[in-house]
Amino acid sequence: MAMGSKNTSRDVVGVIGAGSFGTAIANILAENDSDVILYVRDPKKAKKIEKERVSAKQKLHDNVEVINELEEVPKRCEVIFPMVPSANFRDLVIKLAPHLKPYHVLIHGTKGFDLHVPEKYKITRNNPLTREHVKTISEVIKEETSVLRVGCLAGPNLARELDQRKPAATVVASHYDEVVSIGQKLLKNDRFMIYGSRDLIGIELCGVLKNIIAVGAGTIAGMDLGENAKSLFISRGLVEMVYIGQALGGNAQAFLGLAGVGDLIATCTSNLSRNFTVGYRLAKGENLSEIIESLDEVAEGVKTINIINELSESYRVRCPITETLYKIIHDKMTIEEAHHYLMNFPFRAEIDFLEPEPED
Repeated sequence: MAMGSKNTSRDVVGVIGAGSFGTAIANILAENDSDVILYVRDPKKAKKIEKERVSAKQKLHDNVEVINELEEVPKRCEVIFPMVPSANFRDLVIKLAPHLKPYHVLIHGTKGFDLHVPEKYKITRNNPLTREHVKTISEVIKEETSVLRVGCLAGPNLARELDQRKPAATVVASHYDEVVSIGQKLLKNDRFMIYGSRDLIGIELCGVLKNIIAVGAGTIAGMDLGENAKSLFISRGLVEMVYIGQALGGNAQAFLGLAGVGDLIATCTSNLSRNFTVGYRLAKGENLSEIIESLDEVAEGVKTINIINELSESYRVRCPITETLYKIIHDKMTIEEAHHYLMNFPFRAEIDFLEPEPED
């Protein structure tokens, strides 16, 4: 039975996941005059949130109803915003799938990859990790459900600032213009701008890959190397993101917009970013496993570093920043050694992915 159930003739919008971003999106939807149901997986946590009206340290809007029954979300809502970590996403969608119909609209806000390797498949040089094993979240939704109208949110959306009602913007990306329109209608207000894009995969890749660079930027800050060094790192990181993104099916244009460089700047320069915080604390000498345990929510960057390091070998894309961060988190290189290595790496062209093709 749903907690605090309301009788209303208005359409109800669903949000799955009561983390910081999910809660912020639920509040924005509610403030924009939608009735919102917020699904919380843990029954005790759901009761606590409903009683205290606080989720992820954010006060819940009166129009947000907390529920603990997953099947209620698709039963009551046509539009659903899933906001859960990538590691849990496929399991969630599998549970949700029997209750979803082709008319549903899913706009996710998960900035991570789904890693799905069969048990019998052993990753070796002859059997590398490929895009067959690494999916974006929209691809997981399409694989596991009958839903056609799928979209994603990506952009500089630090949840605490959204909660503090500071100005921000995001991109709603989908192959369907209707999904973009729905996202804009539900989320846009005077302080939250909503842009649209048809490049769903490209926008998703932006949101995922910037987490790698955010971890690295955190180490620069933690070593107190200065703003010049951080800016150098971020700009080289953007170029690396483009090369990886192109290899995985995205295009350069997405990375030069709000979901790419916009999100990159926010997550690489703010201690509100979990991934930046991981890098900062690593540079201060803390142990990675202890850092991860102490975080309230998942920092997707660590998982993404591991995945992209494998994929870069499979697709023969040289990713010096990702390779170096991989060595740091696996104790194969110190942060000081990594800094020295990257400062001496032979980056040849400042930028070349936008250069025109040579004429015959």
